[in-house]
Amino acid sequence: MVKLVYFAWVRERIGKGEEELELPAHVKTAGDLIAYLTTLGEEYENALQFPQAIRVAVNQEHVEHDEPLTGAGEIGLFPPMTGG
Repeated sequence: MVKLVYFAWVRERIGKGEEELELPAHVKTAGDLIAYLTTLGEEYENALQFPQAIRVAVNQEHVEHDEPLTGAGEIGLFPPMTGG
């Protein structure tokens, strides 16, 4: 089981702030995770329709989409942040 935490409009579109999921064996990278989540329903598909724009943090460390999820206890997904 891995804890997924959703932020900003990703959370709003999915309709929940966090959840725990058992990830299938084929989900090995952050990019695989985003692709898998889009299969879970229309709200996920809607939230993650531009996967390249989604930022991923594993155990509170930013990772690239091709990095493995090995040892992930918590994975955060969020849109690009804007400063001001």
